[in-house]
Amino acid sequence: MTPRAPRSRPQDARSDAGLPVSRRGFLRAAGAGATALAMPGVSGLFAQESRPADRTAEDLIRDLYSGLREDQRKAVVLPIDAPERLKYFNAALGKKIGEVYTKPQQDQLGRILRALSSGEDGWRQISRDGTWDESKAFENCGANLFGDLSGKYTWVFSGHHLTMRCDGDTEEGVAFGGPLYYGHSPSGYSDRNLFHYQTKSALAVYESLTKEQREQAVAYEDPAEGLDSVKFRCTCDSMPGVPFPQLSKESQALVDTVLRNLLSPFRKSDADEVLQVVRKTGGMEAMHLMFYRDREAQASQPWSFWRLEGPGFVWNFRVLPHVHTYVNISSKV
Repeated sequence: MTPRAPRSRPQDARSDAGLPVSRRGFLRAAGAGATALAMPGVSGLFAQESRPADRTAEDLIRDLYSGLREDQRKAVVLPIDAPERLKYFNAALGKKIGEVYTKPQQDQLGRILRALSSGEDGWRQISRDGTWDESKAFENCGANLFGDLSGKYTWVFSGHHLTMRCDGDTEEGVAFGGPLYYGHSPSGYSDRNLFHYQTKSALAVYESLTKEQREQAVAYEDPAEGLDSVKFRCTCDSMPGVPFPQLSKESQALVDTVLRNLLSPFRKSDADEVLQVVRKTGGMEAMHLMFYRDREAQASQPWSFWRLEGPGFVWNFRVLPHVHTYVNISSKV
């Protein structure tokens, strides 16, 4: 990953079975795909109508990679134990799509990635409105297969501010097939950033906290980035931030909205798996919310990072100078 750019200044234990009906309703609704946002759709590349409803990302991966030529396989297929399989990338891993895949294969790759999105809204965010951020074009991104389709595998898509995976559920209890990375070049406080609604959602939680809760939730140093930022804590360690059970019902509902918004760009089966991990590792009651800010921060931009964390769950969202989001969710803790 490229080094973090300097920025100028100033500029969150019980399972859901024990939650009130509204909170159980949230978990069901999020898992049922009720996480979509009211955002304009996009059309064009890899149009949704070109992907039959019964063709999953896993189906499309199998179709594509079982038909690669030998020279293509040598360029984009790696061993399952290769260290790159679970890393984050800020550009294409290895050769770019346009250097390896034929045009029909590129179309198939686009359908795979679209199948991993929640629909038009999710596709718009994953593709950064079709710009692919500083990758500039889909062909400048990377697509690799780790492992063997007859057994354990992980498909990895890489580009600027984007690392997505699909493992065909060959590794149980690991959401998104492994660590997830997404971002966008505008400031997270700017409405030009496609993930601005996630910033606003977390800001609403911050504004709902009492003075004492803010003091507990806010730290004055930045967390690590990349894989270091999403390492799971030892269960023997205390977790920083304000615990979910200490929040008011209003704040708890707003945290629910945060999680709903975080999951909204991604397909239902991945959102379901996230919620399964949350249930298995203590439910929302085990979550902590943390904000990181500068002492010179402006009131309109009160924090530079926010973090939702629980056992087996880390969603680390950098807002300034632009959005970098690192995610790691697994029941294997």
